[in-house]
Amino acid sequence: MSQPVGRVPQRRNARSNRARILATARQELGRNPDTTLEELARASGVVRRTLFGHFPGRAALLEALAEEAAEALKAAAAAGVKAPEPAERALARFSLAMWPVGDRYRMLLALAQRDLGMERVGEILKPARLRVTAILERGQRDGVFHSHLPPSVMGAGLEAMTVALLEEVNAGALEDDGTRTAVATLIAAGVPEKQARVVVEDVAAAIAAEAVADS
Repeated sequence: MSQPVGRVPQRRNARSNRARILATARQELGRNPDTTLEELARASGVVRRTLFGHFPGRAALLEALAEEAAEALKAAAAAGVKAPEPAERALARFSLAMWPVGDRYRMLLALAQRDLGMERVGEILKPARLRVTAILERGQRDGVFHSHLPPSVMGAGLEAMTVALLEEVNAGALEDDGTRTAVATLIAAGVPEKQARVVVEDVAAAIAAEAVADS
């Protein structure tokens, strides 16, 4: 028996509403972790009943955001892995790969202590943190990066700087497509500014060329 024609558009509309709610929640909760579900519904352009139809409570919404963030960050961390290359290029590639999902970082860290818990956030960020720590460790061993801090500690500092720069972009104080933050990351790790700019420019061009080749 065939299904009524009207059901397909309804399912599409439901998927669209869910995606819009999650996108709005990322932005609003990243700015203000105390944002209520009612406020999120209004900001998403849906009625309260629609939001609760997808997410019966705050916990369900936050877990959906956490799962979405986990997948996006895992994919970005994997995208930053290429054939063996100098550590400064690997760090630039990692930084540029993570930038498009940077709002997930902001949102997760904003919700870490109150809602999701540091342990859950740590699980989500673990692949990215392990990746950057390995890059920093190799760069220190090769004499490319500063060695006055342990790799994991330096990675935590670079992560905090990236989140701070994301905040400035969202506040309108900084314009960046990710390249300025990547340059700042290399400089903070110990690469001279002029060299950092050249490396980031070259890696960004390589990523663009790879995207064209894969399309």
